[in-house]
Amino acid sequence: METSFALTGKGYVIVAADTTAARSIVKMQIDQDKIKELSPHLLMAYSGEPGDTVQFAEYVERNIRLYQIRNLYPLRPAAAASWIRRSLAESLRSRNPYSVNLLLGGYDTSSHTPNLYWIDYLGTVVEVPFAAHGYGSYFALSLLDRYHDPEASLEEGLANLKRCIDEVAKRLVVNPGKYKVKVVDKDGIREVEI
Repeated sequence: METSFALTGKGYVIVAADTTAARSIVKMQIDQDKIKELSPHLLMAYSGEPGDTVQFAEYVERNIRLYQIRNLYPLRPAAAASWIRRSLAESLRSRNPYSVNLLLGGYDTSSHTPNLYWIDYLGTVVEVPFAAHGYGSYFALSLLDRYHDPEASLEEGLANLKRCIDEVAKRLVVNPGKYKVKVVDKDGIREVEI
């Protein structure tokens, strides 16, 4: 019952994920942060099998930091998305594949553009203006399709995100409850309240 959303706007990417960790019908935790900060301008929301998600998120975070240490500059969002896609595709062909879906948001400091990538457990990647994973995506994608504006201010983007969260709370059988929301822009990553 995991849900994550992301959208781009004028110079920013907003990423939101529910904070519930569940397995089958049991809630195990209600305050889990499912958004991993990979570098100063790159973050990732993940969902999937509980063991796989945390392990894969830490694997990605450490390898992206290793790249930065070796090369003295961080990966750009497009390069990070390609590397993550390749890692998932290689994992799929192993004995223990990761079952992880991701939303990768970043701000490219060289081109001064926000980037958002939708990545699934099969290693599919696509750059999108807005995205969602989980059961909440059935309700949120139609709202984002109707109301998303690539030139929207941060306040308008947060209002669209709030609209999606409210719709999921109203229509999904099991309400995820709380969400953690982070914004990445030219100033870096910060958590915001909605």
